[in-house]
Amino acid sequence: MGRKESSQLKRVHRIESLQIQKIPQSGRPGYHMSSPVGWMNDPNGFSVFQGEYHLFFQYHPYSGAWGPMHWGHCKTRDFIKWEYLPAAMAPDESYDEGGCYSGSALETEDGRHVLIYTGVADRYLEDGTHYYRQMQCMAVGDGRDYEKFEGNPVITGETLPEGASVEDFRDPKVWQDEEGCWLVVGNRAADGSGQILLYKSKDLERWEFVTVLDRSENRYGKMWECPDFFPLDGRQILLVSPQDMRAEALEFHNGNNSIYLAGTYDAKNHQFHREMVKSLDYGLDFYAPQTLLTPDGRRIMIGWMQSWDAKIAPAELGWVGMMTIPRELHFENGRLYQRPVRELEAYRSGQVVFQNVTIRESTELEGVRGRQIDLTVEITGFDFEHFRIQFASSGQYCMVLQYSTKRGCLTIDRTHSGLIRDVVCRRKMEVRPMETEDQGRCLRLRLLLDKYSAEIFVNDGESVMSSVFYTPQEADRILFDTDGTACIHVTKYDIAEEK
Repeated sequence: MGRKESSQLKRVHRIESLQIQKIPQSGRPGYHMSSPVGWMNDPNGFSVFQGEYHLFFQYHPYSGAWGPMHWGHCKTRDFIKWEYLPAAMAPDESYDEGGCYSGSALETEDGRHVLIYTGVADRYLEDGTHYYRQMQCMAVGDGRDYEKFEGNPVITGETLPEGASVEDFRDPKVWQDEEGCWLVVGNRAADGSGQILLYKSKDLERWEFVTVLDRSENRYGKMWECPDFFPLDGRQILLVSPQDMRAEALEFHNGNNSIYLAGTYDAKNHQFHREMVKSLDYGLDFYAPQTLLTPDGRRIMIGWMQSWDAKIAPAELGWVGMMTIPRELHFENGRLYQRPVRELEAYRSGQVVFQNVTIRESTELEGVRGRQIDLTVEITGFDFEHFRIQFASSGQYCMVLQYSTKRGCLTIDRTHSGLIRDVVCRRKMEVRPMETEDQGRCLRLRLLLDKYSAEIFVNDGESVMSSVFYTPQEADRILFDTDGTACIHVTKYDIAEEK
């Protein structure tokens, strides 16, 4: 399609064309999507279009810090190898001059790729009043070029229920079914805490408020950002990212969290009945996840692998921000399971296997090292109080994963990863071994390491920890250690950047 590019968008495209080529692939993650240039945060518009998977993202290409939000763009065929595309949107209209904030996308029956996003109007009026509003807007494209809808905004504050904030009203997630188009959007209620609103439409241009699906009521933080709402294995799942939470045992941490609410949904009366609330990720860096449904029926989730309060990426990299590995979701054994997309297996090579290794002291296994690997460690002997895996290790640096049998918890620790900032470095989560038919008690840890990140999938995905670190790449040793005796089984693969 033809597009009348604004001067702002042209400038971004010039920056991208010049700067992306200056960043060597060796300076990027090998199989995780990272910012083309500059700053990246929330995933947006994660969707299927013309047989490919598209991902947009909050983007400030001018520096390594958050700034007026654009929509960056990339695509993939297998969730592993990503292709950068020109930025899709810049804040260049009166209704989004303060930023093109987070949103989503869908493919229509007539072949259009429709983006629904939050526009921010932010200006001072002639009388000195600060005018600030968040509203929902639309853009339409062909998978590469996008034009904003002439009738924007498509949802304004006039549609909101009584007492709802017109300033905190953002992050629409859109989908369609046989009845039409729907979206959920985050908002702040009259009590100052988060709520999720449901809207419906027949044509994506005119929207009607339906109901409030759920409310925080000051129980789970304040503003609820980046909602997603979908059925999964007999349950209805609501994802939200609450701001300003307080720590609660090992389940929730201070600040920005990402949680899931599982329950049932009465679609006829549009009533969501919450039955449980849990964290999505227990690591140091995870926020604002979004999902899509693949043509083969898988629900895939991707999240921003960074914390708002730990901006630790070195400036010399030229990019700031990466996404998690896309994860397949299932609801099993009364909780949400997350597993790396199966497509990753096509990139594995160089298998190294050790069976029934007894660990009594710090031990390295031949061929088990690296910073771009898929490593599974199964612990089947528990004659110890603490078991540690030290990775991204050298004489000066290391990352640590430690399991305590006494406390039944797993800890990730980046204290000695080379940080020079006073940020959160340690986080814990409750973990219990599985009971397996062939091994008895077994704690299964799958570590996906990719140069600057670690994602720890516990017991086949019943819980996950995601964390970033910027330890020098030559620190690639992996050591196993315990204060007693442990029996472990280890399988390690290298992850190639090409199949």
